[in-house]
Amino acid sequence: MTTPRWLRTAAPALFLSLAAPWAAAGYHQWDMVELPPDSGAACGDGSPYRFFVNRTPLTRSTAIVYEGGGACWDQRACEGQGPLSAANPNGIPPDYMQRFDTTAAYGFVTPFSARMNPFQKVQTQAWNLVYLPYCTGDVHSGSKLVVYSDADPAQPRVQYHRGQANVRAAAQWLRANLGAPQDLLLTGFSAGGVGSTVTYALVRDILQPTGKSSLLADSGPLMQAPRGSDPALHPSLPLHETIRTAWGLDEPGGLVSSYAGTLPAFDADNLGSVNGALAQRYPADRFSYLAFQADTNFSAFSYQKFYDDIANAPTEALRRQRLLARWQPDLAQWTADLQSHANVGFHLPFFRNFNDSHCLTIIDFSGTGIEELGIADLTPVVDSTLDRGPVLRSVETDQVSDYFRPVSEIIRLFKLLGRLLLA
Repeated sequence: MTTPRWLRTAAPALFLSLAAPWAAAGYHQWDMVELPPDSGAACGDGSPYRFFVNRTPLTRSTAIVYEGGGACWDQRACEGQGPLSAANPNGIPPDYMQRFDTTAAYGFVTPFSARMNPFQKVQTQAWNLVYLPYCTGDVHSGSKLVVYSDADPAQPRVQYHRGQANVRAAAQWLRANLGAPQDLLLTGFSAGGVGSTVTYALVRDILQPTGKSSLLADSGPLMQAPRGSDPALHPSLPLHETIRTAWGLDEPGGLVSSYAGTLPAFDADNLGSVNGALAQRYPADRFSYLAFQADTNFSAFSYQKFYDDIANAPTEALRRQRLLARWQPDLAQWTADLQSHANVGFHLPFFRNFNDSHCLTIIDFSGTGIEELGIADLTPVVDSTLDRGPVLRSVETDQVSDYFRPVSEIIRLFKLLGRLLLA
């Protein structure tokens, strides 16, 4: 959920020489859209919400990428301080996509947000591209104005959890200015994986694609966590209870409240039921979910502030062990629900030596395969999702080999540059 260090440090030197000639050539460009205040859209500090569109005249299909980067329900995290804190606490500058000190890194953060990507090809690079930055600390889902003063009462943080309004207003702008897309893909990583899932119905119903519609949600799983259940069996329950209140999810106009009219199969007492409710509401659509079984980033976001044995672990190794002791059974319950729906797939490799095994779609797809099943990397999952191939459901059982599996040279370079620049 955190903004990777390599993105803040290594990206400028590496991408400047690669991307500048394309920008100068004007092959396609990122246009900034600033949403008006009367739309309800805003970043966490109350500044205007801005998103970015990279159009092409060659297709009506559209890929929308939701950015990741932490979350908050207290003052310091909403101010961007500390691990797993909210991204972009001071808003989105107009040149966000023309800079390399941002999560987007000119769109190169994922293969789905770069028109010409030298590291990884995906078919949506020929589509209209939309990038939704993340600046509200609510995984693109909140609808509540909160004053946080728990850390410094004299200088409170006024936090605009306006993620839902941002997504809604962006979708309305896209429909008015680009029309109904042919094929539509919603995708996102980390907090964006959550956001693309929970606002899928909202965006799809506004855009009304004429062809295929798909979701590829990366490393932002909505776990099964029924209210009133035992946290020992459903360890994401304390997190879900916290964000429901902090972000206004259950309040009038909140995202959960809206599901009563849009997702009839949604169980309001279980946020994790949104996955199945989407599958039932849109049986012709394809939903694919991704996660690493050894992810110690999103698992920390999910559990660390709620379980003392994790927060107070005496060693880093023990902290990680205790995180995964909850994360892996949580994933197992999640996939058990997903596989009960014919149009839902999932891909769960074990480990990648990058970004705490968090996010399969950032930079490239190296290290995302499940070799025991003959899957070299994420590519067939992406293609199956978009092209309506067989639904792929893959879980890696080998928990040793991935530790010896190399990542790509570009990821290795990022890691090296990050270490050198932070030394």
